[in-house]
Amino acid sequence: MRIPLLDLSSQYRRIDREVEKRINKVIKSQRFILGDEISALEDGVSRYCGTRYGIGVASGSDAILLSLMAAGIGRDDTVVTTPYTFFSTAGSIALLGARPVFVDVEPDTFNIDPNRLEESLKSIGRAKAVIPVHLYGQSCDMDAVMEVAERFDLKVIEDAAQAIGAVYKEKMAGSIGDTGCISFFPTKNLGGFGDGGMVVTDDKELAERIRMLRVHGSPERYRHSIVGRNSRLDEIQAAVLNVKLKYLDIWTEERRENARRYNALIQEAGLNDKVITPKENSNSKHVYNQFVIRVKSRDRLKKHLADNGIGSEVYYPIPLHLQDCFSYLGYKRGDFPVAERASQESLALPVYPELKESDQVAVVSCVKDFYTKG
Repeated sequence: MRIPLLDLSSQYRRIDREVEKRINKVIKSQRFILGDEISALEDGVSRYCGTRYGIGVASGSDAILLSLMAAGIGRDDTVVTTPYTFFSTAGSIALLGARPVFVDVEPDTFNIDPNRLEESLKSIGRAKAVIPVHLYGQSCDMDAVMEVAERFDLKVIEDAAQAIGAVYKEKMAGSIGDTGCISFFPTKNLGGFGDGGMVVTDDKELAERIRMLRVHGSPERYRHSIVGRNSRLDEIQAAVLNVKLKYLDIWTEERRENARRYNALIQEAGLNDKVITPKENSNSKHVYNQFVIRVKSRDRLKKHLADNGIGSEVYYPIPLHLQDCFSYLGYKRGDFPVAERASQESLALPVYPELKESDQVAVVSCVKDFYTKG
């Protein structure tokens, strides 16, 4: 038996002819940068997310970086975010010479705790932006985040890298703040054949600035209004994503069905006292980029699954405030106990759309076997 954490080959077999036809069209055109496929994808994703503008960029990390740059974040500015997320959320802040300030997360959603956000802002004084992260595919409590941001005059840059299609009170993740940052990394629900990303926004000025920033700050060739970088999403990636975008809602529902089945199987197996499954808020639609459980003896369980041919992954084993590169910030172990505990207890199980019911039965059976044997 072998059940991988993610099976991209199975997804590709569902759409291979469409993708190859669209890629071949790009190859024959010999236009690989900022062509028709990019325009179509920017229009399609922005409409999907419910925003006026979409700007294709080189990666989800660059989507965050360019959003910060467009918002005027620079040296010695303060930007607040969570320590329990992928590195680029805080890394992008630091690259600009700004200072990341961390706020602990909610124990049941892993998302930024709005109450702690307000406490932190009162203690640190002036901040310029906040980056709420919609982790694993569920939106943050954006009403609370936006209310705090308005009172403290903060730009809101949504890290929706894992959450395209997630809904918060009938609004798409990424459409609520000043900008939304999407990743098209292959493991994402809408993933390309390499790196890629997009910024979505309703703000015309921000959109125009990000469009310039992605081409070295150039509104027209060889004329540079600001200093930018090379951060363009290429035509071949856009071609792949244009095909996949048509299937995104179908794949999302398949992921959600797999999540529902896991919940039922775990309950039937009598594991509710051993395994905490993801919470889906009643006002949200979780898209399950990852199905992350919380368990004791996490590392031993991961090894047991691997020994039985089942893939799993730890996201994220070292919170950002404990990373060596951020030691200059002065944080120490114990500063963010909820994030630290999550880093020790969380484990992602396979949840990809093509996962079979029999595979899920096998996964849960293997988990039960581990806890039964102790």
